[in-house]
Amino acid sequence: METHDAGLGCEVLEPGAAAPAGAVDAGHRPPAARVRALAAGPLPVLVRCEAGDEAESTALVALYAWLGARLFTTGHPRSARQALDMVASVAGGRPPAAVRRGLA
Repeated sequence: METHDAGLGCEVLEPGAAAPAGAVDAGHRPPAARVRALAAGPLPVLVRCEAGDEAESTALVALYAWLGARLFTTGHPRSARQALDMVASVAGGRPPAAVRRGLA
C-alpha cells in the first residue's frame, strides 16, 4: 500500500488491492450519489479507478476525490497523485505547486 497525503488524507493503492480494514469499497466507477452518501459516513471510501486509459483513470480519481473518496486503486499512480494534489489545491487543503498570473 502506498500512502500519498495531498492535503486530503488520500491513499493510492495497487490495482486489485483489497479494501483496508475499516474502509468501505464503493466498487468500480460507482455513481456519484453513492460515493457522496458513503463519504458522509464515518469510514473512508475506496473507489476502483482501474481504467486502461490513463487520462480516464486520472479524471475518475479527481472526480471521486472531490466527492469525498479517500482510497483509490489505479494502474496509473503518478497521474493519480497529481490529480489528488490538484483537487487538494482547489479545495484549499494545500497551496498550489506553482502560481502563475497572466496579464495581457
